[in-house]
Amino acid sequence: MKKTALMLGLSAALIVGGCSKGGGGNTASGTGQTPAASKAAGGQTIAAGLPANSQFMAAARAAGIDRTLAGPGPYTVFVPDDAAFAKLPPGTLGNATDPKQRARTTSVLTYLILPGTVLAADIGKTIDNGKGKALMMTVSGQTFTASRDGGTIVLTDASGNVAHVTKADQQFSNGVVHQIDGVLMPPPPGAQGKPAK
Repeated sequence: MKKTALMLGLSAALIVGGCSKGGGGNTASGTGQTPAASKAAGGQTIAAGLPANSQFMAAARAAGIDRTLAGPGPYTVFVPDDAAFAKLPPGTLGNATDPKQRARTTSVLTYLILPGTVLAADIGKTIDNGKGKALMMTVSGQTFTASRDGGTIVLTDASGNVAHVTKADQQFSNGVVHQIDGVLMPPPPGAQGKPAK
C-alpha cells in the first residue's frame, strides 16, 4: 500500500514538474508556460485576474500570498468559491494580524497551490496512471488526493474533506486556476496525515 501511494506521489510530482516546464522546453521566456498557453492567458496574473472582493483574495491579502500570486510563477491554484469559505467553522482562518493565526491562513492557502502549470487534462492523466487516484503535491510539501466522479475531478484532503472542480483551466500569465466548491484543509502541524482512501 505504501509503495502504491509513493508511486502515485511520484507520478504527480512528475506531472507537476513536466507541466511547469511546459513540455520539452517549448516555453515562453521566463513564464514556464508554452507559447500557446501564454497567448491564451494574456498579461494578467492570477492575483489581478481573480475577483478582488472574493473570500479567497481577502485571505490571500491577509496572509501576503497575493504578492506571490502576482509574481512570475507558474502556479496552479485551486480557488474555493465564497460559499465554500462561508461553510468553514468560525475562526478557521482567524485574524491575520495575529502571527499565529496568520500562519494558519497561510497553511490553508498554500495547501491549495501546486507548483507549475497543471491543467485539468494533466490531472486526469495522473489519475489514469494511478488507476483512479493520484496524490498531488502542494507548494507546502503536503498532498491531497485527486480522483474522478464521472467527468468531474474530485479532490480529497487527508481528513476526508471533498471538493469538486467546478470550472477548470482559467489561464493567467503566471499559471492556471481551477475553481472548486470546497476548502481543502492541510493536516495539523507536524502531521502529513494519510491520503484519503
